[in-house]
Amino acid sequence: MGREEGGLSVAIVSKNEEERLPGCLDSVGFADEVVVVDSESSDHTVDVARNFGARVLIEKWRGYSGQKQYAVDCCRNPWVLILDADERIPLETAEIIMKALAGADPSISAFSFRRKNLLHGRWVKRCGWWPDRVLRLVDRRRGRFDGRPVHEQWVTDGKIDRLNGCIEHISFRNYSELVDKMERYSCLASEELFLRNVKASGFTPVSHGLWMFFRTYVLELGLLEGFDGLVISLMNAGGSFLKYAKLREKWIYSGKGQGSGIRYK
Repeated sequence: MGREEGGLSVAIVSKNEEERLPGCLDSVGFADEVVVVDSESSDHTVDVARNFGARVLIEKWRGYSGQKQYAVDCCRNPWVLILDADERIPLETAEIIMKALAGADPSISAFSFRRKNLLHGRWVKRCGWWPDRVLRLVDRRRGRFDGRPVHEQWVTDGKIDRLNGCIEHISFRNYSELVDKMERYSCLASEELFLRNVKASGFTPVSHGLWMFFRTYVLELGLLEGFDGLVISLMNAGGSFLKYAKLREKWIYSGKGQGSGIRYK
């Protein structure tokens, strides 16, 4: 589906991102339209977006899948570049996007990118943070988000091509943001597992936490990232531990575990 059949929109969801949103908006000036869906920010995020010429819509938070799907649905062009407010499109990646859309095979309905994740402004090349390939450029007529509460995925009926360009992700400015995400995502992930009827014993959080630390710090070479690598590995382990600890907690206090033959110690 070539670019001659339609332009390119950028869909961004935001909440209290007045500091990081300008960098994102400044990097997507090549697009024909920029749509920012803001979930009732209390700072100047909306003003920032409007000053950059974006079309801004205020929408209560629908969850990650729901909010991003709403943003995509509000776009006017067939091809949509889906970004978070803390992401940037380097100039060379913008050129790759334009070329890809100009000559895209009709069977291709989405493109993925490598993502450079930064902590303290430094590119983290290990810990599983690189190449961190993500699907972000989509033909909105041929797919939808899968509805998952966390780690949402775009599902499409066409082929997915891999572009060589990368997206820069200002992942975390400090360790506090790492901790906040660990807490938030562990809640959402445990809820998803609970709704899928997944069980957890008292050993499950410990085993998953230990394995995640070993995988991140040793197998994914977090030990070569210095102190940041150690912190990332511990946060990954903590997030995995909390996910299953909260899942176990839900089963114990929901009453669903009663009479199921599961013993909680």
